[in-house]
Amino acid sequence: MKITLKDGSFKEYSESKAVIDIAADISEGLARMACAGEVNGKVVDLRTVIDKDCELNILTANDPKGLAAYRHTCSHVLAEAVKRLYPEAKLAIGPSIDTGYYYDFEYAPFSREDLDKIEAEMKKIIKEGNKLEMFTMPRTEAIKFMEEKGEPYKVELIQDLPEDAVISFYSQGEFVDLCAGPHLMTTKPIKAFKLISSSGAYWRGSEKNKMLTRIYGTAFTKKEELNEYLVYLEDIKKRDHNKLGREMELFATVDVIGQGLPLLMPKGAKMIQTLQRWIEDEEERRGYVRTKTPLMAKRELYIISDHWAHYKEGMFVLGDDEDENAEVFALRPMTCPFQYYVYKQSQKSYRDLPLRYGETSTLFRNEDSGEMHGLTRVRQFTISEGHLIVRPDQIEEEFKACVDLAKYCLTTLGLEGDVTYQMSKWDPKNTEKYMGTPEMWDEVQDMMRNILNHIGIEFTEAEGEAAFYGPKLDIQAKNVYGKEDTMITIQLDMFLAERFDMSYVDKDGEKKRPYIIHRTSMGCYERTLAWLIEKYAGKFPTWLCPEQVRILPISEKYHDYAKQVKEELQKSGVLVTIDERSEKIGYKIRETRLARVPYMLVVGQKEAEEGVVSVRSRFNGDEGQKPLQQFISEICEEIRTKEIKKINVEEEEK
Repeated sequence: MKITLKDGSFKEYSESKAVIDIAADISEGLARMACAGEVNGKVVDLRTVIDKDCELNILTANDPKGLAAYRHTCSHVLAEAVKRLYPEAKLAIGPSIDTGYYYDFEYAPFSREDLDKIEAEMKKIIKEGNKLEMFTMPRTEAIKFMEEKGEPYKVELIQDLPEDAVISFYSQGEFVDLCAGPHLMTTKPIKAFKLISSSGAYWRGSEKNKMLTRIYGTAFTKKEELNEYLVYLEDIKKRDHNKLGREMELFATVDVIGQGLPLLMPKGAKMIQTLQRWIEDEEERRGYVRTKTPLMAKRELYIISDHWAHYKEGMFVLGDDEDENAEVFALRPMTCPFQYYVYKQSQKSYRDLPLRYGETSTLFRNEDSGEMHGLTRVRQFTISEGHLIVRPDQIEEEFKACVDLAKYCLTTLGLEGDVTYQMSKWDPKNTEKYMGTPEMWDEVQDMMRNILNHIGIEFTEAEGEAAFYGPKLDIQAKNVYGKEDTMITIQLDMFLAERFDMSYVDKDGEKKRPYIIHRTSMGCYERTLAWLIEKYAGKFPTWLCPEQVRILPISEKYHDYAKQVKEELQKSGVLVTIDERSEKIGYKIRETRLARVPYMLVVGQKEAEEGVVSVRSRFNGDEGQKPLQQFISEICEEIRTKEIKKINVEEEEK
């Protein structure tokens, strides 16, 4: 057989060989570093026997796929350590993930002290250097094997496998786990690992199932890489909006109010107001007209839109929806059906199109309680929503304009470099989830793909991620923990105009169906605020700050001058406060720095006599004295242009 290697060279053998043996034939050093193989593009275990011509790539930890196998082995070491220390713990699943690996157990929550004990046991297991050996069993035997071991979650996993599935196990010493692999040959190569945290996780991700205990860990081949990652994690903790946003008093959550229902505190509310006014003004400048529609509607509306059939589980329903004769309402999960009825209040002509409706919409979605997280996953949120009613010949121009608006918003916020673009398509294998025919979906998806290619943006395609009524462009971003969320969406819809009997009179006097573009300009305000907190670690651009200037009088004698300065700044629309506490100026400066206020103005005798202010900024530190009007002119220009100033001086936040 002929084995073609990654560099184009090849090996020939007269007998079948395992991947690890071919690696050793290439180089003993490569065999020592090997974590997995890739045969004709498919990742396989090192123990996989090759018996015919193929392309082979030996994967080391320098390749993400190889690193995943390395970390997957570490998750098995974690599971063995837990079973040694806590034999009554039940095993669930333990995959590798982008940041390392995790393993779920049915057991009480683990403390940091417990994790340290488990780490020590893992080191012992690695030192023992047991081989990992793979074996298979018939289904009935495999179920019995795991039942005898008292592992109900493994039994359930086996029972859910297809009838013809190969049921494989890996052993390392006395420990055995149900697993498809791939894995390292032994535990010895694991050099640098750390257990990061422990948290709750529902079995199979459903809140209807039992809550398990998940242990997160990470692993690298070098101590230096692990240490760099741990430093990175410390930075993440400082940026995590769920922690930092509360510390900065931007938002809070209260148990008796409910999960996913955050309270925006005055500072957070001010930031949302600033964003909202900016977006609404920008949309109107671009030809949008505003609507204001109800927060709920009768179920009949959602039946027409087909949300009742496709989305009812995600809605908050008011009334007995089992009773066909009852008047049942639901809080709105979207605004589109409401704006369609705004459109339908009069017959439109082709000359009236495009019609661009914009609304700052409060929406409600019944997310699973296990999914709630800070401001990124909530049950009530506000969105910069819009719907464009367009003729077929206007689709490309208007879609491009929606992308341009989204890019403008991202650029202004300094976030444009943090996003990726995804074209979300329907799933042709699951057609009951969607409206329309395959031919209609092919047509509209080709249309969107061509538009995106004309715009010239790089995008990926994801099957099964479309809305039930049309494909969409999802603009994605990751939070500090690497979880990806959709920030902005632009959807192309050729179905709902028919369901709502929307029409326009064309040049030929005939009624035609318009297309609809559903879009957000900046997306969800709450999620955007979370994104901004993490992006800037709370040090927002001045125009977004809920407190832009803090005046620090040196003593009570200068309170009157401080008030004069405040009045002048307020006349120009600057958000300003005075720290009138009887504290030393050094303490006030530290407190202002900790509050992440961009500018502080120190005022004392000289400043009062000369009509100046001593400026300290987050960007340059001590900027010296400036005439008050000069400072006002400079900060107003910075706010007007929405400048994102570079921080040139890093000051200790202690």
